[in-house]
This record gives sequence, structure tokens and C-alpha cells, in this order.
Amino acid sequence: MEKALYVSELMAARQKAAKPMLWLAMASMAMIFAGLTSAYVVRAGNGNWLIFKMPATFLISTALITASSLNMLAASQKAKAGVFSGMAWYLFFTLVLGVAFTFCQLQAWAELTATGIVFGGKYSNAAGSFLYALTGMHLFHLAGGLIAVLVTWIKSLGRKYSAGNTLGLELCAMYWHFLTAVWLYLFLFLYFFR
Repeated sequence: MEKALYVSELMAARQKAAKPMLWLAMASMAMIFAGLTSAYVVRAGNGNWLIFKMPATFLISTALITASSLNMLAASQKAKAGVFSGMAWYLFFTLVLGVAFTFCQLQAWAELTATGIVFGGKYSNAAGSFLYALTGMHLFHLAGGLIAVLVTWIKSLGRKYSAGNTLGLELCAMYWHFLTAVWLYLFLFLYFFR
């Protein structure tokens, strides 16, 4: 009996700490992106900065990640309302749109490389290197988000969520919306600050 009570208290403590820990992690990630964009601004001011056209594919990927975030929002709202039917579909579309976003990013990199904008080497320029670093860092964090959405979707198919038991979905949604916000920031920054 004592062991069951201990386990129950431990689980409650973990659940209580989950959101603050995620906020802390997201704040740390935001600082990484703020540091990289600050370095971008400083380096651009030093001269020898190549100005090039941004691939239109970045605009398509922006629409995709925004749509994925809207699907995640719909899944979260269903869960908050205690309506779990159909929630798996919204999570599935979030996942599909997230994967499509990833492929668009890779396509944009291919387009940049085809025009001579490369990450490193003797033909590289700091402008291109920063673009790859910023978008690559975002894709790295997005990979974790895709895994979280996949796990959340699988749990929703198994009907693991119920009224009062949506923490996993809430954490996944917080992180996914954060990734969307970071991409919107990066897209606008890279588009307007050359």
C-alpha cells in the first residue's frame, strides 16, 4: 500500500514538473536561436556578405508548418473539451504536414546549392552558412517534435488520453507551437534582414 502511494505521489510530482521543465527547455532553445541571429547581424555588418534570393520553397514550408500547428490546435481543443473522437486525425495531419515541411526545407537547401549557395568550403559565404546553420538547427529540433507528435498520435489511436489525462498531448502541443513560432521568426528574419 505504501509503495503504491509513493508511486502515485512520484507520478504527480513528475506531472507537476513537466510543463515548467518544458518551458525551461524552450527558453534555452530560444536563446540558441537568438544567439545565432545576433551573430548573423554582427557578421553581416562586417562586409563580404552575399545577398541572394530566398527560395520560394521556404514560403511553402511556412504555410505547411502553420497548417500543422492549426491541426495540433484543433487536436488540443478536442482534448480540452473531452471529445477524443477525431483527435487522432488532427494529430495524423499534424505529423504529415510536419514531414512535408521537412522535405520542403531539404528541397530549399537543394535549390540553394544549385545556385552556388553552399554551407562550407572554398565557395561558401557567411550569408549562406548562417542560413544553413539556422534552418538546420530548426530542423534538428523539429526532428524531436516529429517524434513527439508520432508518439502522441499512436497513444491517441490506443485511446490513452481521457478527461484529466492529456498531459502528453499538452506538452507535445506546446513544443510544436514553439517550433512553429521559431520558424516564423526565422523565416521573417532571413527574408527581411539581408
